[in-house]
Amino acid sequence: MKKFILFTALSISLFASDMIVKNSICGVDETIDSIKSIATSKGMHVFAVIDHRDNAKKIGMNLNRSKMIIFGNPKLGTALMQQDITAGLDLPIRILVFKNSDGAVKMAYRDGTWLASKHAIDDPRMVQKMNDALEDITNKAGQCKND
Repeated sequence: MKKFILFTALSISLFASDMIVKNSICGVDETIDSIKSIATSKGMHVFAVIDHRDNAKKIGMNLNRSKMIIFGNPKLGTALMQQDITAGLDLPIRILVFKNSDGAVKMAYRDGTWLASKHAIDDPRMVQKMNDALEDITNKAGQCKND
């Protein structure tokens, strides 16, 4: 039984590392606005913001505040897709900003190593660059800093 519990705990921790979830002291809209500002100041392009709650309301369903921002650096994304065109299924980058059931605002995104593990990407430098950018953007956005 101890081996089963240990195996289960290790399995869960392996899957949990694919997604990074951080707190934001700001509201959902303010966090999204900060991400937009920071990303564009870094030369990235914001492609879309999807309002999940608004979409749920349109079909008569309820959902906590939840917005997903889709953005990226075309130069980095293109370089990744040149290694494996199917990486385009997971690019551009997405960050989900949501209010959880306790009312806390969270930011969730996939670690760049997840992208590399799902596609034939073998450039640790580019993956690290993506991870560093996401870390910086979410750290600042979660504090409502736009620079």
